[in-house]
Order: sequence, then structure tokens, then C-alpha cells
Amino acid sequence: MSSSIFLLLLSSLILIIIAASTVVASNFYENFDVTWGDGRGKILNNGDLLTLSLDKSSGSGFQSKNDYLFGQIDMDLKLVPGNSAGTLSSKGSTWDEIDFEFLGNLSGDPYILHTNVFTQGKGNREQQFYLWFDPTADFHTYSIFWSPQRIIFSVDGKPIREFKNMESQGVPFPKNQPMRIYSSLWNADDWATRGGQVKTDWSNAPFTASYRNFSSKNWDSSNSSNGQELDSTSQQRLEWVQKNYMIYNYCKDSKRFPQGLPTECWHS
Repeated sequence: MSSSIFLLLLSSLILIIIAASTVVASNFYENFDVTWGDGRGKILNNGDLLTLSLDKSSGSGFQSKNDYLFGQIDMDLKLVPGNSAGTLSSKGSTWDEIDFEFLGNLSGDPYILHTNVFTQGKGNREQQFYLWFDPTADFHTYSIFWSPQRIIFSVDGKPIREFKNMESQGVPFPKNQPMRIYSSLWNADDWATRGGQVKTDWSNAPFTASYRNFSSKNWDSSNSSNGQELDSTSQQRLEWVQKNYMIYNYCKDSKRFPQGLPTECWHS
């Protein structure tokens, strides 16, 4: 059974990554199925746009038709505007997961971008960020690069997080299971905004998120040139984002790990 990479919006989205050596710019009709929502998920503009909506009765979701193992996935996303408290948006995978999640907000407050990596069903590797732009005003590109050596999360081409393969130090790394892309928009007001203290205001429904310009770059994992270490410019951009916009890092949370921080925290 394949695992997946997902993106949660007012719900959850999962995106997949692959294995070959081509760039595929996707038509949503050709590459995705709307899997639930009773008409709330729609493919529009001859397959160039996909929208997910949430109302008090139901959310909606889609998934890719194909499985993937190693490569890069890119998706343009425009988040729910206004008061989206209680909503969740994410991009990542299950059991073996690589997650982008967007935690809804009160009107005027920033979204929280939540990232995580799961291996063999275990996660607890959260890093959270504010963004340096309004993700509801226009489309922005969210990317996951996945090779046997590392996972890189990027926003508009800027790396925000790198998770390296440290299996030699006993740290599990997702590299054996193909993944499928899933995305959903759903009500997560039991925890998404301020730990569930702020509930969804259904007078603002329906909530709608929009997706476009999906592309995937696939390659052969045996080609070591696909390891893509960050160059000095990308490393500086990563450090800039983490210094100015990171609001939570599990590797700094000693209260959460009283027996000691996870192994990878000492080698990253």
C-alpha cells in the first residue's frame, strides 16, 4: 500500500513525489480525481484550476492518480481569505509523510505554516513559520524536494526547511514507499486555531481554496546528482527564513522531550 504526501487547507491535502527524469506540467483532469465533497471540489478552466470548498455540512478533497518515489512537486495555492479560524490546509504524506499544513486564522492574524516529516507512522518533527506575504491575496508556490539524501521544503523558491537522511545515526528516513498526493479542505476547529480555542465562524462559509500549476519532476534515485545539496545562496535564504519567520522548532523544545532532544536535532 502506498503512502502519501499531503496539503491540508480547511482540511488536509496530500501531494506525491516520484522516480524518473522528466518535468510534467499537469492538467488536473489528467492527474487528479476529486474524491469526496459531493460537488464541493471542482476542476475548472479546462483542467487548469482546482478548487476545494468547505461549508458546515462537509469539506472536500482530491488525490493524484499516480504514485511517486523521489523528485520534486510544486503546486500554486491561494488560501482561504478573511476569518478562516478553524480551517487547516496541508501538503505532505501519510505513514511516511512529508507535510505542509496551513493553520487558519482570525481576520487580520497571519496563517501558520506547519511542516512535519513522518516515517513508519511516527512524526513529532514539527517546525512552524509565519509567511512574509499574505497567502490569501494571490497564488504562491509551495514545493517539496525529496531524494534519498534529504527533504527540502520551499515557498516561492525559498527553502524554509531541510530534513537530512541520518539513518547512519539511527534516525528513520522515508525512502522505501511510493507516495500519492492527497488534498482536503475540512473543519479542524477542535485544534487548528490557537489549539482549538477559536471556532469556525460559519457565517463566512463557504470557504474556498484554489490550486493551479501543479508540476512534478521525477528522477532515478540511483543518480547521485539528484541529491541537491543547498548551495550557499539557498543556505543563506534558509537561514533568513528560520531566523525571521520560524515560530516553533521541535529541536528547541526541551520541555516536550525531557529525556533529551531527538537524535537528529544534535546533527542538523
